[in-house]
Amino acid sequence: MKSYLDCWISVATMLFSQALAGEPELVESLPKPLAAGSFGFAVTIAGAEEGRFAVVLDGTILDAPLMGEGEQKPGWGELLRETFDAAAGELLAKTGKTCRVEKFEETGGESKVSRAFQLKSGDRAWTILVRDEVRAPKTVAKPAATAVQPTAQPAAPPPAAVDPVLAHGIELLLDVELEAALRFGCRELPLGEILDLGPGDVVQLDRHVTDPVDLIVGDKIVARGEVVLINGNFGLRVMEVAAPKKRLESIRCLF
Repeated sequence: MKSYLDCWISVATMLFSQALAGEPELVESLPKPLAAGSFGFAVTIAGAEEGRFAVVLDGTILDAPLMGEGEQKPGWGELLRETFDAAAGELLAKTGKTCRVEKFEETGGESKVSRAFQLKSGDRAWTILVRDEVRAPKTVAKPAATAVQPTAQPAAPPPAAVDPVLAHGIELLLDVELEAALRFGCRELPLGEILDLGPGDVVQLDRHVTDPVDLIVGDKIVARGEVVLINGNFGLRVMEVAAPKKRLESIRCLF
């Protein structure tokens, strides 16, 4: 069965080739000492698998404009954060195990190495070391049951009241297919600026890259979450949902 490390390798191989200049190739290799100035990033994973996962890069990789113009190190931080999140989504898709990134931090180096890789671009190569401490949580054995004297059982709580919105034939609509869309943000622009847009122009939205995105049905927000990659496709890991009544309002506005 695939582990978080397996999923990270799969995601990183694809994303490094797509996001970095020159489409470099990530290949496994024997561990090699890192040059001075090595840097890395680590995450704490929680859920069906938990533990610490770190990636350390050869410092000379900052001399290559793999991230395009500007500072290379922050770009690597954003790219590796994306691989960590996408690996969690890949693990869910492949095994059904749900885990999440709880903490993201910069690390200078690691004393132990689980796997080593080379990022190759043309005639140049850089070492990347991975330390994997993500494992399934250990189960605690339950103590043996002992005989006890029967005690009076508390009265069962009354059944929860059924939401009246869901009580009147809503099951008849459960198979209706609705179009859902993700909204990353928005911005108002004068008509003149819209007409002046051309290939290569960038429109800045009103939402930070770390903010959750909206799941929209019928012009209503029904959920929010974070974007993940699953088998090369975008997906949404739901973090919060609207109450059933508000979700039904999205259906009303379609008719």
